[in-house]
Amino acid sequence: MELLERHQSGDWGVVCKEDAAENELSVAEGFRIMSVYNLTTGTKVWVISEADRSVSTILLPEEY
Repeated sequence: MELLERHQSGDWGVVCKEDAAENELSVAEGFRIMSVYNLTTGTKVWVISEADRSVSTILLPEEY
């Protein structure tokens, strides 16, 4: 839940500056949003919300 809450609040995690700007545009325009978080174990996790915000998916990069 913590990652979803961060994602929903606009904390995009460890995305680059350009991807963070793209997420801000995506929020305003209704496009897909992607956040990247590093767990304390070192595992990288992606959170992706679809453009219509009907679904958010949490996955490992290799699962994409």
